[in-house]
Amino acid sequence: MPFWSSAASAEVGIPALTARVTDETATLTAEQRASLEQTLQAFEAKKGSQISVLIVPTTQPETIEQYSMRVVEQWKLGRKRVDDGALLIVAKDDRALRIEVGYGLEGALNDATSSRIINEVIVPRFKRGDFYGGVSAGVSSMMNVISGEPLPAPDGQTGGNSGSIRGYLPVLFVLTLVAGGVLRALLGRMAASVVTGGAIAVVAWLLSGAVSIALFAGAIALLFTLFGSGLGAFVGGRAIGGPGGGSSRTTFRGGGGGFGGGGASGRW
Repeated sequence: MPFWSSAASAEVGIPALTARVTDETATLTAEQRASLEQTLQAFEAKKGSQISVLIVPTTQPETIEQYSMRVVEQWKLGRKRVDDGALLIVAKDDRALRIEVGYGLEGALNDATSSRIINEVIVPRFKRGDFYGGVSAGVSSMMNVISGEPLPAPDGQTGGNSGSIRGYLPVLFVLTLVAGGVLRALLGRMAASVVTGGAIAVVAWLLSGAVSIALFAGAIALLFTLFGSGLGAFVGGRAIGGPGGGSSRTTFRGGGGGFGGGGASGRW
């Protein structure tokens, strides 16, 4: 067999992108993955940027930089022509990590800033064995930096009163999960859907002052409670799969963003 063929076959495979958090090492618990997933989902709804986390045992024989580029080229995080995707990748057995940054975020999440997040925020926690703490704090730092970058508004959030409610979307989402789950246990699926939808509509109206936004939020909450799998799926981790990092029920996909090798790497 030719050398190049055997070398190519030794490359670590790239997991399918089915969730924002993919853990191939079972380092994170189901609850920890669910918490990160909800945080990243809320951030994407608010800002439009896609951030994903990937934890693998090793990238050998490739360097983490080589493997990371293969991942983002396949996953295509971020919106097409906006290129506002970012990846936090951890190779646990190699004790290496990297932040890979899309073209559209290189102005804010530049190489120097990415390096500081790795070395000042993530690595100290990893050295203490606190992998969830390191990933969570690193993701939070990335979101804070990206929030300062001027980007197009997420789809459906341009014009009108959408800006006044945009920051409350995570709150409405959590309220829908909690209220819908509790009321479904008490009232049944149909009644709980109506009550939850009405309650979310009232909250959205109080926050935005717009009837159209209130009706839209209420309808989404009603449908989510009626047809969704409820709070238990998120708390139990079923919405984002097991240690392999995904479930066929999730619909998360990259938006077509491009990467040019910006970012930084580190070790602990």
